[in-house]
Amino acid sequence: MTDVKKLFIKTYGCQMNVYDSERMAEAMGADGYVLTETAEDADMVLLNTCHIREKASEKLYSDLGRLKPLKQAKPGMKIGVAGCVAQAEGDEILRRMPVVDLVVGPQAYHRLPEMARAGRQTVDTEFPAEMKFDLLPERKAARGPTAFLTVQEGCDKFCAFCVVPYTRGAEVSRPVDRILSEARDLVARGVRELTLLGQNVNAYHGVGPGGDYTLGRLLREMAGIEGLERLRYTTSHPNDMDDDLIAAHGDLPQLMPYLHLPVQSGSDRILKAMNRKHTAEQYLRLIERIRAARPDILLSSDFIVAFPGETDADHQATLDLVRAVGFGAAFTFKYSARPGTPAAEKPELPAEVGDARLYELQAWITQQQRAAQEAMVGREVGVLYEKPGRLPGQMVGKSDHLHAVHVDDPSGKVGELVRVRILSSATNSLAGQRLR
Repeated sequence: MTDVKKLFIKTYGCQMNVYDSERMAEAMGADGYVLTETAEDADMVLLNTCHIREKASEKLYSDLGRLKPLKQAKPGMKIGVAGCVAQAEGDEILRRMPVVDLVVGPQAYHRLPEMARAGRQTVDTEFPAEMKFDLLPERKAARGPTAFLTVQEGCDKFCAFCVVPYTRGAEVSRPVDRILSEARDLVARGVRELTLLGQNVNAYHGVGPGGDYTLGRLLREMAGIEGLERLRYTTSHPNDMDDDLIAAHGDLPQLMPYLHLPVQSGSDRILKAMNRKHTAEQYLRLIERIRAARPDILLSSDFIVAFPGETDADHQATLDLVRAVGFGAAFTFKYSARPGTPAAEKPELPAEVGDARLYELQAWITQQQRAAQEAMVGREVGVLYEKPGRLPGQMVGKSDHLHAVHVDDPSGKVGELVRVRILSSATNSLAGQRLR
């Protein structure tokens, strides 16, 4: 009997990478690998990288440096680098780190087993004509009551600060029948909530029965899947929030009242320099329309401070927009240049300026997040139990608005969707009581 081969995957960054790591594990599983929780126990280590976060390359090479002694002790171990840093740097990774056996870009994961068997260093960062999702093996198991499902990949927006169009390629949408088939299979395996993923998910235009499907039309189709209780989607661009998608937030009970809609800046001058192709006023009017369709919706966003050329007035415009919208959460970043992007050619602001602006923005976001959570106290919400809590008899799940909720419920089970009255708000979570 052949010994089982063990695979360790470290996933950096975005939800798309979480999905991709699951699919890579399934592809390697078909080749005889099973997942392990430690690199020390593995026959193969995959680092699935993200190029969005600051110092992404440095973190990769630091991790590879830590793996080097492990491979020296286990010469048969294979080390692979996947994801956006792999796509961006390719052969350079092998040059800097000969310990690496294979480098595979986000569009070539279906060729991973073949690369692992090659017996030589290999790099595959091509953008194939066929979609990787059509060539990966079928999903075998769901991991709990929630799951990600990629419906769109790539981006055509070319924001001045972003590497996604270069590492993930042009926008491509999966066919409707493939998405529905995967969704039904996941529901059959116990999933009750699906989050549809895409680098620019609301730009979705897939081929389906009767012609072209937008994201709104796709969501309406998915809402008819028996047993699928909840739908979410991320990440969106303001320019692709069409009327039908906005209306879906009011029409579909399964579509949760939470929307992540990155704006990046409140300054029109900086938005233009970022190549965002929308103004602050257009964003605010869009928020009004979304809230008219779903008044209780909770909004989150992305912000970049200290973008090249940003003035104090530009920064104040961002704070003005934050105060006007009232976000329930946000991801905030100090600008960091990404090689190969247009903004990388511009001089950066002093670090201390970026630090001060980030601190001020985060203070406002924290204040709004706390207010949004405190407003939930006394309300009745749906909570999908995802795991047991740290305390005996406690269950933890997500509310309709994506808040983490702790519930004292000794009889509760993972996968239950229950009604809960919120009793209190903590720093990053809520506490509630199950309603009988």
